[in-house]
Amino acid sequence: MKSIKKMVLVSAFAGTCLTTHAQATPPAIPADPAIEANIWKWLQKMTLEQKIGQMCEITIDVVSDLETSREKGFCLSEAMLDTVIGKYKVGSLLNVPLGVAQKKEKWAEAIKQIQEKSMKEIGIPCIYGVDQIHGTTYTLDGTMFPQGINMGATFNRELTRKSAEISAYETKAGCIPWTFAPVVDLGRDPRWARMWENYGEDCYVNAEMGVSAVKGFQGEDPNRIGAYHVAACMKHYMGYGVPVSGKDRTPSSISRSDMREKHFAPFLAAVRHGALSVMVNSGVDNGLPFHANRELLTEWLKEDLNWDGLIVTDWADINNLCTRDHIAATKKEAIKIAINAGIDMSMVPYEVSFCDYLKELVEEGEVSMERIDDAVARVLRLKYRLGLFDNPYWDIKKYDKFGSKEFAAVALQAAEESEVLLKNDAHTLPIAKGKKILLTGPNANSMRCLNGGWSYSWQGHVADDYTQAYHTIYEALCEKYGKENIIYEPGVTYAPYKNDNWWEENKPEIEKPVAAAAQADIIIACIGENSYCETPGNLTDLTLSENQRNLVKALAATGKPIVLVLNQGRPRIINDIEPLAKAVVNIMLPSNYGGDALANLLAGDANFSGKMPFTYPRLINALATYDYKPCENMGQMGGNYNYDSVMDIQWPFGFGLSYTNYKYNNLKVNKPTFNADDELIFTIDVTNTGKVAGKESVLLFSKDLVASSTPDNIRLRNFEKISLKPGETKTVTLKLKGSDLAFVGYDGKWRLEKGDFKIKCGDQWIDIVCDQTKVWNTPNKNTLRK
Repeated sequence: MKSIKKMVLVSAFAGTCLTTHAQATPPAIPADPAIEANIWKWLQKMTLEQKIGQMCEITIDVVSDLETSREKGFCLSEAMLDTVIGKYKVGSLLNVPLGVAQKKEKWAEAIKQIQEKSMKEIGIPCIYGVDQIHGTTYTLDGTMFPQGINMGATFNRELTRKSAEISAYETKAGCIPWTFAPVVDLGRDPRWARMWENYGEDCYVNAEMGVSAVKGFQGEDPNRIGAYHVAACMKHYMGYGVPVSGKDRTPSSISRSDMREKHFAPFLAAVRHGALSVMVNSGVDNGLPFHANRELLTEWLKEDLNWDGLIVTDWADINNLCTRDHIAATKKEAIKIAINAGIDMSMVPYEVSFCDYLKELVEEGEVSMERIDDAVARVLRLKYRLGLFDNPYWDIKKYDKFGSKEFAAVALQAAEESEVLLKNDAHTLPIAKGKKILLTGPNANSMRCLNGGWSYSWQGHVADDYTQAYHTIYEALCEKYGKENIIYEPGVTYAPYKNDNWWEENKPEIEKPVAAAAQADIIIACIGENSYCETPGNLTDLTLSENQRNLVKALAATGKPIVLVLNQGRPRIINDIEPLAKAVVNIMLPSNYGGDALANLLAGDANFSGKMPFTYPRLINALATYDYKPCENMGQMGGNYNYDSVMDIQWPFGFGLSYTNYKYNNLKVNKPTFNADDELIFTIDVTNTGKVAGKESVLLFSKDLVASSTPDNIRLRNFEKISLKPGETKTVTLKLKGSDLAFVGYDGKWRLEKGDFKIKCGDQWIDIVCDQTKVWNTPNKNTLRK
C-alpha cells in the first residue's frame, strides 16, 4: 500500500513502466495530489469493461440518428447512446456531425445529452474532441484564423498565442473541451498534402509556435484548465511531414539523429510547457508504424520526459496495423501491439470491437492490468484537469465574445502579417486608388480557396456556403478600390465538387481576360490550388496547372503589368511564369479575412511583414530545405569530376519584402568564447530606413563550421518581431544557451563540440568559439524550459 501511495503522489500510474532515469527526471507536469487521489479511487472500483471503455473513442456518426438528421438537422440516437455509452462505457467521442460545421447551440445541446448519458451510466464524463486547427473550423459563425503555415510566416509568437486563446474560447462556447491542435509536423516536403497545416519546415519555428499555441489553448495551469480554455493535442507524433514518396500516409525513412534533433523538438518543447495530449503519426518509419513503436511512444515521450499526459491514435490507425501495414494478422493482435507500445486511447472510430478484443487480451494475459490502469489513469487525469467531473457541460451564454469584432481584428492582423511579398519590381505595389484592375484566375472569387481544408468540412469544399459574411479577394478589392474599377474575368475556374476532385478545372476561357486587359492599368492574377485535405490532396506533379500558367502567359503578352497572387497550401512550381510578373504575393491559406488583408496590403493601407516559413522550390526535382548539408550545394569541382550539385530555389526560407527597408548594424555577443552552460546574449541594431512604418522579423542563425557529424548549412536559433516607425532604430536582444548549439551525433547522443561557429542576423555576421566539448548521456540534454 505504501508503494501505491507513493506512485499516486508521483502521478503517472506508470510505476511499473517508468525507468530509473525517468523517475529521476522532474515531471513535465507537476502532479496534483487531489487529482491523483481521485484517479486512484476510480481505478479501485471500476470494472475491466469500464476501464477499457475509457480507452475507446468513437466518431459522432455512430451515435447519430442519420435519417432524421438529414431531414431535420443533426440529432443523436438514444438507442445508439445506450449501446456505445450504456453497454460499452465508451469514454470519448469525436468529429463533426454529418461532416459539416454546426452552430454552437447545436454543439452544446448534443454534448449535454452525451454527458447526461455518460454521468448516469458510468459516473465519468465523456471527453469530446474536434479538429479546430485554425480557429473554430467546425463551429459556425466563429472566428477563423489563417492556417498554420501562415501563422509560421508571421514569426509572431504572441499572435499565435492569441489566436489559440480565441479558438479555445469559441470552442468552449460549444461545450467542447478538447481540440486536436496544434499541428507541429515539419513541412519539409512541398509535395506533401498536409504541408499547410503546420508552421513550416523548421523545427525551432514549429517548437516556438507550438508552445505559444499550447499556452493559448490551455492557459497557465495544465492541472486546472479554466472556463475559457481547452486541452491541446499535439500532432502528429512525429516525422509525418517527410514521406519518401511525398504522398500522405506513406513511409518515411528518418535517421535517428534527425528524429531526435528536429522532428521530436516541437513535441519536446510543448510537453515541457504542459501539453496535455498527443496524437500519433499515421505513417510508417523505417518499416515500423508509429502506432506500434514502443521506443518512441513510451520511452521517448512518457518515460524520458516523465510525462503523465494522454496518447491518442489517429483515425483507425490501430486497425491499420492489420489491414494496411500487415504487422499484425488480426485486429485483435493489432490492438495488443498498439496498447503495449503505449497507446492510451484508440480513435477506433466506427466500431466497438476494440472493447471486446482488448478485454479478451487482458483476460488472456497478453495485455497487463498495469498497462490498462496506466492508460485509464491518463484518460481520467485529462478529464479531471479539464474540470469535467464538476462541469461536464456548461452555460454557453457567458461566451458573449463569440464571433466578436474584437476577435475578428486579431484574425485580420494575423492574415496581414502572414501574407508574404516575394517580388516587387519597379515599385509595382502598392496599387494607387483610381487604377483600373483586371482581376483574374480561379482563386479570385472563392472563400474555399482562401480557407483550405479543415474549414467547415474536412475537405473545405462547403466553405462558400457558410462564408457569405466575409469577402473573397474580388469582393475585398471592390470594397477597397470601388467596384467600377475592378474588371473580373477569371479565365480559368475550378470544376464543381465531386469525389474530392479539388484539382479539376473547367474548360478555360482565357480569351475573355485577355480581351478585358485592354481596359485595365494592371492585372492581378490569383492562382494556386483549390481546397483539399490529407490523402485526397496527393498529387503527381508539383507544377502549377497548365491552364493557369497559360492564362498568365497570355496576359503577359498584352504588355500590362501583372501581379501574381499565390493562394495555395504548398508551393507549386511557377518558374516559367514568375519572370512574367512585376510583383508576386504568396498569401498561402489566410482564411476568412485573407481577402481583406490582401486588399489592405495591395493598397498600402497595411505593410507586408510576412517571411517564408519554407523553401520555395524552382524545379520539380530540386526540392530542398534551408538547413541542407554542405554537399548539396557544391557547385563545380576542380579536375575531371563534375560535382555540379547546387541549391536552385525560387525563394529561400525567411525571405520576405516590405514597402520599407531595414538596415542591420552592430551585431554583438556578450561571450565570444562559451561553453554549454553559458548564456549567449546577442544584440543588434535594426533601423527602418524607409518612409513608412513596418514590422520586421529579426532572425538569428548559427553555422557550425566543423563537427564530427556533417553539420547543417545553417540553423535558425531565435527570432523576434518588432515594429519600427520611419527612421526609428531599435536594439534587439536575442538569447541562446550554449547548449542550444548542440547537435545529435551519429551515436544518437547530444553533443556540443569545441570549435568555431558563425552567427548571422540580417546581413551581419559574428564569430564565436566553443572552448569545451560536452556530450550528454541523457536523451534530451535534461534542459527544462518553463
